[in-house]
Formats: sequence, structure tokens, C-alpha cells
Amino acid sequence: MSSPVTAPPDPLFHDQLFRVPSERIAAADIFAVSDSMKSFVHSELSGRLHGAGIQQRFAEALYTKGELRIDYESVRTRTAAETFEARAGNCLSLVIMTAALAREVGLPVRFQRVYVDDTWTRNGGVTFSVGHVNIGLGRRQIDGAFGRNDSDMLTIDFVPPRDLGGVHTRELAERTVAAMYMNNRAAESFMQGRIDDAYWWARAGVLQDPGFVGSYNTLGVIYRRHGNPGEAEQVLVRALELEPGNPHVMANLIPVLDDLGRFAESKRLSRQLAELEPNPPFSFFDRGLAALQRSDFTAARDLFVREIDRAPYHHEFHYWLAVAYAGMGDGEAARKELATAIETSATRNDRDLYAAKLDRIEASRVP
Repeated sequence: MSSPVTAPPDPLFHDQLFRVPSERIAAADIFAVSDSMKSFVHSELSGRLHGAGIQQRFAEALYTKGELRIDYESVRTRTAAETFEARAGNCLSLVIMTAALAREVGLPVRFQRVYVDDTWTRNGGVTFSVGHVNIGLGRRQIDGAFGRNDSDMLTIDFVPPRDLGGVHTRELAERTVAAMYMNNRAAESFMQGRIDDAYWWARAGVLQDPGFVGSYNTLGVIYRRHGNPGEAEQVLVRALELEPGNPHVMANLIPVLDDLGRFAESKRLSRQLAELEPNPPFSFFDRGLAALQRSDFTAARDLFVREIDRAPYHHEFHYWLAVAYAGMGDGEAARKELATAIETSATRNDRDLYAAKLDRIEASRVP
């Protein structure tokens, strides 16, 4: 599926500390096309994909016209086949499934890292960042394409930022996309308390693409949660060697140094991080929650707005902004933010929860 990669130094891995994984972990599964996907391609797609505009018709067949009725849901990162079967997936899952189906009909694909503000999740005091990826579809030579021509590329973005104009992108190798998938699975396992599985997924991510820092960062977090600060320091230091000044890695290394009793180093790194990132992820949000506790709804509103400005698709931020507006007596603004929370929700359960709250607000309106 991808070119061979060089394994990192053995000391980064400590397999003896963890139980064997409870699920299959294989790079070959990520883009694999199932029999039902092949059937869909031949019965629903093949007959209509000829001539100019093929990429647009392919995208319409998958999404715009609703043949697959795919829902965005970020509860779990899925393989191409799993996403097709579930008819739901997060941004990376949809990119992977689209790539697999595009290749099945012969369309060239290009993976792209989009440099916008990352999406953040938080669990047990640990913050995870999720980078934004989209996919470009090229034209087949049989349809009149001659070599690679970027002007012929159709970009599909499943969670588009507010303004793509001028946004910097970088092409990603397939092995990097596979490593991102494995890193997502590691983070998801971690948040579910499945530390052993998290270790094996992160380990696989490092092996898949030794240049992708995210897997090292997650592996370091896993080691620390498992009670192995020395091993955590080792892998996080390696991550900083690959990408000096990475604030996410630095933030995770600081408590590890504290665990090891190296407080002077921890303080120096904390000062360095504060200079690089004076307002880390969730800082405005946490201050907004504190303002709500004081019933200072105006301050809470302003802080939540600042957090949303750099993370516009985080449903929880919009929900709490709605709470602040409700406290200020601005029912219309509260309804608008609740509607946005529903639209940006990561799971069906969240959407149902916010929809119920919106229904209660609507029911309380005076005719």
C-alpha cells in the first residue's frame, strides 16, 4: 500500500509493558475496498463517469445527490470499508473512503494537509489536536488528461474552514495519511481507557511514517498515563528533535519532567512554551466557564467568542456561548448558537441533546 519505512530506534518501544492488542492493527485494512464497495462502483458509478467533469460527477454521486447518504460523525475513525458500511465517518474517514472509491474507478487522488486551526479534544486533562485533511481528485488519461495537471484537480473538503482563500496546503504521502489514521485510533482508544490498544496503534503509526510527529506525541502521552515517565520523556524528546518548538509536544513533556522530579527543566520549558503559545487551546473556554460560574455572562460571551474564532467547528464552544447569551437575555442569539452546535456536533447523541435544548427554548417563546 505504501513504500517501506525505516523503523525508529528500538528503545522507543517497550512492548513488554503492554498486553497484546484486542483488535487487528494492519495498514493494509485502511484503504481496502470491500465487495459492497466494488458492487456500488460497478452498479452506481461506472456508467456515468466518462468525459469531462468526471470528478464532479463522482463527488455528486457520493455526496451531493445523496446516493450514499454519508453523515459526518467523529466518534471513531473508520477504514474505507467501515465508513462505507456505516454511512458515517469523521473527516479523515471520509477522505480515506473517497480515495479508495476514486481509485476503484481509476481517478488519481492527492491527499492534502490544510493549515488552518486544528480541532481539539480533551480527556482527563490531556488535550489532543486533530489536523485538517482534504482530498484532490484528478482526471483519468482515458478522459483526456495528459499527465498531472493541478488545474484539473477537484478538491473535496468535508469540514471546510470558513474561508479557504489563501489557505496553505501541503501534499501528504499515503503513508502519512495511514499514520494519521493510526494516531487517531490511538487517541480514541486512550480516551476510552483502552491503554494497551492505544499503545499498539501509536506504535504502528510511528512505524508507518517515522516522520509524522503526532504518533510520537500520542505515544508519549500513553506512556505517562501508563505510569512510565522515563519512556514518555524518551519518545517526546525524540518528537522535539523531529520538530523543535512543537507546542503540543512541549505541553506534554512538561508534566513528564515534573513526574521525574526535574522541576528546573520543567519550569524552563514552561516559560518557553508560554512565549510560543500564551493562550493555549481551551484557555479562553475555561475562563469563560469560570465567568459563567460568577454569573458574568458578558465576560463569558466574549471569552467563548474568542475560543470560537480559532476553533469555529467545536460544538461544545457554541453550546456554552448559547448558555451565555441565554443568561444575558438574548434568546435569539442563544437559538442561533444552539443551531450551530447541532450543525457542528461530532455525534448523533450530541445533535439530539442540543436539538432537545433548542426545542425547549422554542417552546418557551411567547407567541
